[in-house]
Amino acid sequence: MSGTATETGAAAVTYSRVMLKISGEALMGDQGFGLHPPTVARIAQEVKSVRDLGVEICMVIGGGNIFRGLQGSAQGMERTTADYMGMLATVMNALAMQSALEEIGVFTRVISAIPMDQVCEPYIRRRAVRHLEKKRVCIFAAGTGNPYFTTDTAATLRASEMACQAIFKGTKVDGVYDKDPKKHADAKRYDEVTYDEVLEKHLGVMDATAIALARDNGLPIIVFSLDEPGGFRGILAGEGTYTRVQG
Repeated sequence: MSGTATETGAAAVTYSRVMLKISGEALMGDQGFGLHPPTVARIAQEVKSVRDLGVEICMVIGGGNIFRGLQGSAQGMERTTADYMGMLATVMNALAMQSALEEIGVFTRVISAIPMDQVCEPYIRRRAVRHLEKKRVCIFAAGTGNPYFTTDTAATLRASEMACQAIFKGTKVDGVYDKDPKKHADAKRYDEVTYDEVLEKHLGVMDATAIALARDNGLPIIVFSLDEPGGFRGILAGEGTYTRVQG
């Protein structure tokens, strides 16, 4: 991997500032809806283990466990309204993750693209950078603040603004496959794939806008399994199984 090495004790990590993007569904556990506190706590421990290496961490969490704008739109709701409702769902998830992280001694800031001063900070780039420099985990909520943009695009945008060195996309599988590995036993996992291949082959890593933005800013995307204990920390130490999307 390329990146700036940071020494923390005996561990050498590949990146010093990263974006972790996870779906809202990742917080459901085995439930079909909502938040599963033990799952949120487990992910918080994963984040803490990386923060303890000295890595500065940004997070973006989707809202699909509570409300997904596209699904609401498909059921007849006006798209802009549905998307704003989805943004509010991401704020709820961000607050849940903040609570879980602070419970284990990790200072965090929830930073919303839609101002709501009673519960979180408004997005101000310089202030967010300062929080990262102080080793606070910054959880960016409410997407980009605009309808028609996904949280994948929001994660790529914020990662670019924060000068992150990579986006870590936590999923249910350990990388990018040519087809669904849960349905096809002969599915092939890629060790590396280019941005253009992701778009041309419709590999479903992120939406096209997010991939194009990452490509234009030379921002690598690391796709890994969030269900693998210690996987996030292991990859930063140069271990584990994952797919790297790059130019």
